[in-house]
Amino acid sequence: MIICPVCDHVQSEGEECEGCGKRFPGLATPPAPVVTPLPELELTHHAGGRVPVDAPVMPELDLTRLRSGPDLPAMSVPDLELTRSGVTGEVPVAQMTDLDTGRAQDDGVRTAAPVGAVTCRYCRHVQAEGLLCDGCGMRLPRVRVAAAATAKRKGADDGERVPCPSCHVPGWPGRPCVACGTKVEAEG
Repeated sequence: MIICPVCDHVQSEGEECEGCGKRFPGLATPPAPVVTPLPELELTHHAGGRVPVDAPVMPELDLTRLRSGPDLPAMSVPDLELTRSGVTGEVPVAQMTDLDTGRAQDDGVRTAAPVGAVTCRYCRHVQAEGLLCDGCGMRLPRVRVAAAATAKRKGADDGERVPCPSCHVPGWPGRPCVACGTKVEAEG
């Protein structure tokens, strides 16, 4: 199965994503196998269409047919009560003495962010730059640098979305549009 690294679309084959059109690097389509027809095989093609088939009704099977619908009487089940359960009685609850509910003490050691060459976790290809693996096309574990806080413009308060200039879908200023990918600018 191929998973698109851009839109996470899953497909079984192909050189590009059926959802967003992203070309998968490193995937080559194998040549089509040569199929030779067998000379002793009769090639009988289906003429197509619905052909009437003579299927007489078997009278002895009509007696076993189950009736359904309004001709069956409604049955009541007096022992079945769907709104409540029976009394369960006293259930002993014992405290688990060996269960630790606290957290471990912080030792101050932090995992370093991956920088430099990164190994793809899917195909083990080592790559120095880029967000997508050149071998299989999957996302690489890269650190994204946080964008610096931009000065607010008029009309772009916290929590206020503005329409995209291309497709007019509401989006957050300074981010790409969720529908078309165009960068949404604050009004003003």
